[in-house]
Amino acid sequence: MTPTFDLLTIGNAIVDILARTEDGFLADHAIEKGAMTLVDAERAAAIYGAMGPAIEMSGGSAGNTVAGLVSLGGTGAYIGKVAEDQLGAIFAHDIRALGVRYGTAPLETGGPPTARSMILVTPDGERSMNTHLGACTELGPADIDEETVAGARVTYFEGYLWDPPRAKDAILRAAGFAHAHGREVAMTLSDAFCVHRYRPEFLDLMRSGTVDIVFSNEAEALALYETGDLDEAVRRMGEDTRRIAIVTRGPEGCTVVEGGRATRHPATRVDPVVDTTGAGDLFAAGFLRGYTAGLDHARSARLGAVAAGHIIGQIGPRPQVPLRDLPAARAVWEEA
Repeated sequence: MTPTFDLLTIGNAIVDILARTEDGFLADHAIEKGAMTLVDAERAAAIYGAMGPAIEMSGGSAGNTVAGLVSLGGTGAYIGKVAEDQLGAIFAHDIRALGVRYGTAPLETGGPPTARSMILVTPDGERSMNTHLGACTELGPADIDEETVAGARVTYFEGYLWDPPRAKDAILRAAGFAHAHGREVAMTLSDAFCVHRYRPEFLDLMRSGTVDIVFSNEAEALALYETGDLDEAVRRMGEDTRRIAIVTRGPEGCTVVEGGRATRHPATRVDPVVDTTGAGDLFAAGFLRGYTAGLDHARSARLGAVAAGHIIGQIGPRPQVPLRDLPAARAVWEEA
Protein backbone atom coordinates (compact mmCIF):
# COMPACT_ATOMS: atom_id res chain seq x y z
CA MET A 1 0.00 0.00 0.00
CA THR A 2 1.38 3.39 -1.02
CA PRO A 3 1.42 5.81 1.93
CA THR A 4 -1.37 8.37 1.95
CA PHE A 5 0.17 10.53 4.67
CA ASP A 6 3.65 11.37 5.83
CA LEU A 7 2.47 11.48 9.44
CA LEU A 8 -0.48 10.42 11.56
CA THR A 9 -0.48 11.86 15.06
CA ILE A 10 -2.60 10.68 17.99
CA GLY A 11 -3.08 12.95 20.94
CA ASN A 12 -5.19 14.82 23.42
CA ALA A 13 -7.45 17.11 21.37
CA ILE A 14 -7.20 20.29 23.40
CA VAL A 15 -8.20 23.90 22.84
CA ASP A 16 -5.37 26.11 24.04
CA ILE A 17 -6.31 29.29 25.90
CA LEU A 18 -3.19 31.46 25.97
CA ALA A 19 -2.60 34.60 28.02
CA ARG A 20 0.40 36.64 29.07
CA THR A 21 0.93 36.99 32.80
CA GLU A 22 3.50 37.80 35.46
CA ASP A 23 5.32 35.40 37.77
CA GLY A 24 3.29 36.82 40.63
CA PHE A 25 0.09 35.47 39.11
CA LEU A 26 1.56 31.96 39.13
CA ALA A 27 2.53 32.32 42.77
CA ASP A 28 -0.84 33.76 43.77
CA HIS A 29 -2.67 30.82 42.17
CA ALA A 30 -0.19 28.07 43.16
CA ILE A 31 0.65 27.28 39.53
CA GLU A 32 3.87 25.34 38.96
CA LYS A 33 6.00 27.27 36.49
CA GLY A 34 7.08 25.44 33.35
CA ALA A 35 4.99 22.34 34.01
CA MET A 36 1.88 20.77 32.53
CA THR A 37 -0.47 20.23 35.47
CA LEU A 38 -3.72 18.29 35.19
CA VAL A 39 -6.64 20.10 36.83
CA ASP A 40 -10.28 19.24 37.49
CA ALA A 41 -13.21 21.21 36.06
CA GLU A 42 -13.53 23.44 39.13
CA ARG A 43 -9.84 24.38 39.14
CA ALA A 44 -9.94 24.97 35.37
CA ALA A 45 -12.87 27.35 35.75
CA ALA A 46 -11.12 29.23 38.56
CA ILE A 47 -7.91 29.77 36.59
CA TYR A 48 -9.84 30.72 33.46
CA GLY A 49 -11.86 33.27 35.41
CA ALA A 50 -8.72 34.87 36.85
CA MET A 51 -6.80 35.04 33.55
CA GLY A 52 -6.48 38.23 31.56
CA PRO A 53 -7.33 38.59 27.85
CA ALA A 54 -6.66 35.31 26.05
CA ILE A 55 -6.38 33.73 22.61
CA GLU A 56 -8.25 30.47 21.94
CA MET A 57 -7.02 28.01 19.30
CA SER A 58 -6.86 24.29 18.66
CA GLY A 59 -3.81 22.78 20.27
CA GLY A 60 -2.51 19.73 22.04
CA SER A 61 1.02 18.43 21.58
CA ALA A 62 0.41 15.93 18.77
CA GLY A 63 -1.99 18.32 17.06
CA ASN A 64 0.71 20.97 17.04
CA THR A 65 3.17 18.52 15.52
CA VAL A 66 0.98 17.48 12.60
CA ALA A 67 0.00 21.12 12.00
CA GLY A 68 3.69 22.03 11.82
CA LEU A 69 4.50 19.17 9.45
CA VAL A 70 1.69 20.20 7.09
CA SER A 71 2.87 23.82 7.27
CA LEU A 72 6.26 22.53 6.08
CA GLY A 73 4.62 20.97 3.02
CA GLY A 74 3.96 17.47 4.32
CA THR A 75 0.71 15.53 4.53
CA GLY A 76 -0.90 14.55 7.79
CA ALA A 77 -3.84 13.10 9.69
CA TYR A 78 -4.89 13.33 13.31
CA ILE A 79 -6.82 11.23 15.81
CA GLY A 80 -8.13 12.82 19.01
CA LYS A 81 -11.43 13.08 20.90
CA VAL A 82 -13.55 16.20 21.36
CA ALA A 83 -17.14 16.73 22.52
CA GLU A 84 -20.07 18.11 20.55
CA ASP A 85 -19.69 21.58 22.04
CA GLN A 86 -18.36 25.01 21.07
CA LEU A 87 -14.72 24.25 21.84
CA GLY A 88 -15.00 20.92 20.02
CA ALA A 89 -16.24 22.73 16.93
CA ILE A 90 -13.36 25.22 17.21
CA PHE A 91 -10.83 22.40 17.41
CA ALA A 92 -12.23 20.47 14.43
CA HIS A 93 -12.52 23.57 12.25
CA ASP A 94 -9.02 24.80 13.05
CA ILE A 95 -7.19 21.55 12.40
CA ARG A 96 -9.07 20.79 9.18
CA ALA A 97 -8.51 24.32 7.94
CA LEU A 98 -4.77 23.64 8.17
CA GLY A 99 -5.11 20.75 5.73
CA VAL A 100 -4.97 17.94 8.29
CA ARG A 101 -7.37 15.02 7.85
CA TYR A 102 -9.42 14.72 11.02
CA GLY A 103 -12.33 12.30 11.27
CA THR A 104 -12.56 11.16 14.90
CA ALA A 105 -16.22 10.97 15.92
CA PRO A 106 -17.06 13.45 18.72
CA LEU A 107 -18.65 12.47 21.99
CA GLU A 108 -22.39 12.92 22.10
CA THR A 109 -23.91 15.69 24.18
CA GLY A 110 -23.97 14.88 27.87
CA GLY A 111 -20.43 13.53 28.18
CA PRO A 112 -17.33 15.39 29.38
CA PRO A 113 -16.63 18.72 27.64
CA THR A 114 -13.86 19.28 25.12
CA ALA A 115 -10.46 19.52 26.80
CA ARG A 116 -8.90 22.88 27.39
CA SER A 117 -5.48 24.04 28.55
CA MET A 118 -4.95 27.41 30.19
CA ILE A 119 -1.43 28.37 29.08
CA LEU A 120 0.14 31.22 31.01
CA VAL A 121 3.17 32.83 29.37
CA THR A 122 5.51 34.82 31.64
CA PRO A 123 7.84 37.62 30.41
CA ASP A 124 10.75 35.16 30.01
CA GLY A 125 8.71 33.20 27.43
CA GLU A 126 8.20 30.20 29.72
CA ARG A 127 4.78 28.58 29.59
CA SER A 128 2.89 26.98 32.43
CA MET A 129 -0.02 24.75 31.40
CA ASN A 130 -3.08 23.87 33.42
CA THR A 131 -5.01 21.22 31.54
CA HIS A 132 -8.49 19.78 32.01
CA LEU A 133 -8.64 16.66 29.83
CA GLY A 134 -12.42 16.36 29.60
CA ALA A 135 -13.43 14.48 26.45
CA CYS A 136 -9.83 13.40 25.83
CA THR A 137 -10.25 10.69 28.42
CA GLU A 138 -12.79 8.98 26.17
CA LEU A 139 -10.33 8.22 23.36
CA GLY A 140 -10.24 4.46 22.98
CA PRO A 141 -9.36 1.57 20.66
CA ALA A 142 -12.54 2.03 18.60
CA ASP A 143 -11.21 5.43 17.48
CA ILE A 144 -8.18 3.84 15.80
CA ASP A 145 -8.82 3.18 12.12
CA GLU A 146 -6.51 0.56 10.61
CA GLU A 147 -6.68 2.04 7.10
CA THR A 148 -5.56 5.46 8.36
CA VAL A 149 -2.68 3.97 10.35
CA ALA A 150 -1.61 1.78 7.43
CA GLY A 151 -1.58 4.83 5.18
CA ALA A 152 0.87 6.81 7.31
CA ARG A 153 4.64 6.50 6.96
CA VAL A 154 4.98 7.26 10.67
CA THR A 155 2.37 7.15 13.45
CA TYR A 156 3.32 9.49 16.29
CA PHE A 157 1.76 9.80 19.72
CA GLU A 158 2.31 11.94 22.79
CA GLY A 159 3.31 10.63 26.19
CA TYR A 160 0.51 12.71 27.70
CA LEU A 161 -1.86 10.02 26.42
CA TRP A 162 -0.76 7.80 29.29
CA ASP A 163 -2.88 9.94 31.63
CA PRO A 164 -6.28 8.89 30.19
CA PRO A 165 -6.44 5.10 30.78
CA ARG A 166 -8.33 3.94 27.66
CA ALA A 167 -5.90 5.79 25.40
CA LYS A 168 -3.13 3.32 26.26
CA ASP A 169 -5.07 0.52 24.58
CA ALA A 170 -5.71 2.80 21.61
CA ILE A 171 -1.99 3.48 21.20
CA LEU A 172 -1.05 -0.19 21.42
CA ARG A 173 -3.70 -0.99 18.80
CA ALA A 174 -2.30 1.72 16.51
CA ALA A 175 1.27 0.49 16.97
CA GLY A 176 0.18 -3.05 16.11
CA PHE A 177 -1.49 -1.87 12.91
CA ALA A 178 1.52 0.27 11.95
CA HIS A 179 4.06 -2.52 12.35
CA ALA A 180 1.78 -5.05 10.63
CA HIS A 181 1.83 -2.78 7.57
CA GLY A 182 5.57 -2.11 7.68
CA ARG A 183 5.24 1.42 9.07
CA GLU A 184 7.08 3.10 11.96
CA VAL A 185 5.90 4.38 15.32
CA ALA A 186 7.23 7.46 17.12
CA MET A 187 6.50 8.97 20.50
CA THR A 188 7.39 12.06 22.48
CA LEU A 189 7.99 11.78 26.21
CA SER A 190 6.00 15.05 26.50
CA ASP A 191 6.96 16.34 29.95
CA ALA A 192 9.37 15.45 32.77
CA PHE A 193 6.46 15.19 35.20
CA CYS A 194 4.73 12.82 32.78
CA VAL A 195 7.93 10.73 32.67
CA HIS A 196 8.00 10.53 36.47
CA ARG A 197 4.42 9.23 36.45
CA TYR A 198 4.97 6.55 33.79
CA ARG A 199 8.70 5.84 33.69
CA PRO A 200 8.49 2.00 33.74
CA GLU A 201 5.80 1.99 31.05
CA PHE A 202 7.71 4.36 28.78
CA LEU A 203 10.85 2.27 29.09
CA ASP A 204 8.84 -0.84 28.25
CA LEU A 205 7.43 0.83 25.12
CA MET A 206 10.99 1.54 23.99
CA ARG A 207 12.63 -1.74 24.99
CA SER A 208 9.81 -3.88 23.58
CA GLY A 209 10.11 -2.27 20.16
CA THR A 210 6.58 -0.85 20.33
CA VAL A 211 8.09 2.48 19.32
CA ASP A 212 10.83 3.00 16.74
CA ILE A 213 11.60 6.70 17.25
CA VAL A 214 11.62 8.63 20.54
CA PHE A 215 11.68 12.40 21.04
CA SER A 216 12.74 13.84 24.40
CA ASN A 217 14.04 17.05 25.83
CA GLU A 218 16.92 17.25 28.28
CA ALA A 219 14.78 17.22 31.44
CA GLU A 220 12.72 14.27 30.20
CA ALA A 221 15.80 12.23 29.33
CA LEU A 222 17.30 12.80 32.78
CA ALA A 223 13.99 11.87 34.42
CA LEU A 224 13.65 8.71 32.33
CA TYR A 225 17.00 7.36 33.54
CA GLU A 226 16.96 9.00 36.97
CA THR A 227 20.38 10.53 36.48
CA GLY A 228 21.95 13.96 36.46
CA ASP A 229 24.37 12.97 33.69
CA LEU A 230 22.92 13.93 30.30
CA ASP A 231 25.55 12.01 28.32
CA GLU A 232 24.61 8.84 30.20
CA ALA A 233 20.91 9.46 29.60
CA VAL A 234 21.45 10.03 25.88
CA ARG A 235 23.58 6.90 25.58
CA ARG A 236 21.03 4.75 27.39
CA MET A 237 18.16 6.17 25.38
CA GLY A 238 20.00 5.25 22.20
CA GLU A 239 20.47 1.70 23.49
CA ASP A 240 16.81 1.35 24.46
CA THR A 241 15.28 2.77 21.29
CA ARG A 242 14.64 0.50 18.33
CA ARG A 243 15.67 2.99 15.64
CA ILE A 244 16.33 6.65 16.53
CA ALA A 245 16.42 8.70 19.74
CA ILE A 246 16.36 12.50 19.54
CA VAL A 247 17.12 14.66 22.58
CA THR A 248 16.51 18.40 22.27
CA ARG A 249 18.52 20.83 24.37
CA GLY A 250 16.96 24.23 23.74
CA PRO A 251 19.54 26.76 22.54
CA GLU A 252 22.19 23.99 22.60
CA GLY A 253 20.48 22.21 19.71
CA CYS A 254 19.82 18.48 19.72
CA THR A 255 21.50 15.09 19.79
CA VAL A 256 20.39 12.32 17.44
CA VAL A 257 21.34 8.73 18.28
CA GLU A 258 21.05 5.82 15.85
CA GLY A 259 22.90 2.53 15.89
CA GLY A 260 25.02 3.62 18.86
CA ARG A 261 26.27 6.73 17.05
CA ALA A 262 25.37 10.14 18.49
CA THR A 263 25.53 13.33 16.43
CA ARG A 264 24.92 16.89 17.62
CA HIS A 265 23.09 19.51 15.61
CA PRO A 266 22.72 23.25 16.31
CA ALA A 267 19.60 25.19 17.23
CA THR A 268 18.28 28.25 15.43
CA ARG A 269 19.11 31.38 17.42
CA VAL A 270 16.06 33.42 18.40
CA ASP A 271 16.01 36.88 19.99
CA PRO A 272 13.72 37.65 21.63
CA VAL A 273 12.07 34.44 22.78
CA VAL A 274 8.37 35.32 22.99
CA ASP A 275 6.66 32.06 23.97
CA THR A 276 8.17 28.57 24.27
CA THR A 277 4.76 26.86 23.92
CA GLY A 278 5.05 24.15 21.27
CA ALA A 279 8.81 24.35 20.74
CA GLY A 280 9.30 20.60 21.15
CA ASP A 281 6.17 19.85 19.14
CA LEU A 282 7.41 21.92 16.21
CA PHE A 283 10.92 20.47 16.40
CA ALA A 284 9.36 17.02 16.02
CA ALA A 285 7.29 18.34 13.10
CA GLY A 286 10.37 19.56 11.28
CA PHE A 287 12.45 16.48 12.00
CA LEU A 288 9.70 14.11 10.89
CA ARG A 289 9.01 16.19 7.78
CA GLY A 290 12.60 15.66 6.76
CA TYR A 291 12.74 12.04 7.90
CA THR A 292 9.59 10.99 6.03
CA ALA A 293 10.92 12.73 2.92
CA GLY A 294 14.17 10.76 3.07
CA LEU A 295 16.48 13.52 4.29
CA ASP A 296 19.48 12.62 6.44
CA HIS A 297 19.45 13.34 10.16
CA ALA A 298 21.45 16.57 9.86
CA ARG A 299 18.98 18.14 7.43
CA SER A 300 15.99 16.78 9.34
CA ALA A 301 17.38 18.30 12.54
CA ARG A 302 17.85 21.61 10.73
CA LEU A 303 14.22 21.61 9.66
CA GLY A 304 13.27 20.87 13.25
CA ALA A 305 15.40 23.74 14.49
CA VAL A 306 13.91 26.12 11.93
CA ALA A 307 10.35 25.20 12.91
CA ALA A 308 11.04 25.38 16.66
CA GLY A 309 12.96 28.63 16.31
CA HIS A 310 10.13 30.23 14.39
CA ILE A 311 7.43 29.16 16.84
CA ILE A 312 9.15 30.53 19.95
CA GLY A 313 9.33 33.92 18.27
CA GLN A 314 5.51 34.23 18.25
CA ILE A 315 2.59 33.70 20.62
CA GLY A 316 1.01 30.27 20.35
CA PRO A 317 2.08 26.86 19.03
CA ARG A 318 0.56 27.03 15.55
CA PRO A 319 2.53 28.71 12.73
CA GLN A 320 1.02 32.01 11.63
CA VAL A 321 2.77 31.82 8.24
CA PRO A 322 3.55 28.72 6.11
CA LEU A 323 6.79 27.30 7.47
CA ARG A 324 7.69 25.92 4.05
CA ASP A 325 8.07 29.53 2.82
CA LEU A 326 10.66 30.49 5.43
CA PRO A 327 14.04 31.13 3.73
CA ALA A 328 15.80 28.89 6.24
CA ALA A 329 13.38 26.03 5.51
CA ARG A 330 13.73 26.44 1.73
CA ALA A 331 17.52 26.39 2.14
CA VAL A 332 17.37 22.90 3.65
CA TRP A 333 15.54 21.53 0.60
CA GLU A 334 17.83 23.36 -1.81
CA GLU A 335 20.99 21.76 -0.47
CA ALA A 336 22.67 19.44 -2.96
